[in-house]
Amino acid sequence: MTLITLVRHGQTDWNLARRIQGSTDIPLNDTGRADALAAADILAAAGSYDAVYASPLVRAQETAQIIATRLGLAEPVLTRGLREREFGEAEGTDSADYIARYGGWHSEVPGAEILDQVRDRALDSLDRIVRASRRRSSPNQESIIVVTHGGVIRALLMHASGGSLPRDGDLLRNGSVHRFVAEHATLRLLQPISG
Repeated sequence: MTLITLVRHGQTDWNLARRIQGSTDIPLNDTGRADALAAADILAAAGSYDAVYASPLVRAQETAQIIATRLGLAEPVLTRGLREREFGEAEGTDSADYIARYGGWHSEVPGAEILDQVRDRALDSLDRIVRASRRRSSPNQESIIVVTHGGVIRALLMHASGGSLPRDGDLLRNGSVHRFVAEHATLRLLQPISG
């Protein structure tokens, strides 16, 4: 069994402006750095950890680095499959324009990934992370932090909850923390540490 704690990266200026980032590489702002420190404090109070992994996008990398430093862990391992959902031609648009133009978050957008694709690549990355953890710690369990993005966390929450979470309109705030258990090729959601 491997405990996996997913953390959404801290705020960026595009988050603040409600612009769709997708794979566009936008850095954290000062609030985002504070989000990362707050997440590290929540994580520290909730247990101990063995490793940190992160999306290669700079906002997730910096969040992961802040967390790793605060918790005294090694440098984060970057994992491409944890990057944010690609929004194709909609990247850079604000949320209101996106809804007006495409009709909703689950609409088809030219060049954009669908959530099933995001889920599949994220699950593949988590599977590789879990296998590496088991090689390091067998027979003991490890506890891993994974810093990623709202679209990835949303896809994994939907997968682990059988589609009941997150509910329509639920926001995954920057710095939110969700805990899962990976065991026997399944991913099971535990209670969120912070939403």
